[in-house]
Amino acid sequence: MSLTLRILAPDQSVFDGNADEVILPSTTGQLGILPGHVSLLTALDTGVLRVRDAGGWKAIALLGGFAEVESDEVTVLVNGAELGLTINAESAAQELETAKGAAAKFEGQAPSTEKVKAQQELARARARLQATKAN
Repeated sequence: MSLTLRILAPDQSVFDGNADEVILPSTTGQLGILPGHVSLLTALDTGVLRVRDAGGWKAIALLGGFAEVESDEVTVLVNGAELGLTINAESAAQELETAKGAAAKFEGQAPSTEKVKAQQELARARARLQATKAN
């Protein structure tokens, strides 16, 4: 018994296949999905989705969205996603350092559009780097 997992971004189908287990980065924390899971709709945070199948674990960096679980089918709709295997680890590490520097400039300041963008970019860069290490 397995799950059917579909991960869809606006510009591409990122993953469409079977999985034995899925771990979602929900807005309330990590959420594990196994076959037979109760129906569920959850918001997703920027983070790393992990998929376990016969070949082992795969990591996919997600940029927020929603996931629906229904009858052993998991449908993930996201703003953007990248397979961890396709991300250059060195480039991702450099992007994280740049994002940390940009976010640090707003430390202690009142909320602003620029501060939110810097925090979102930091979360994105962190997720991309984590996805490279999880494969």
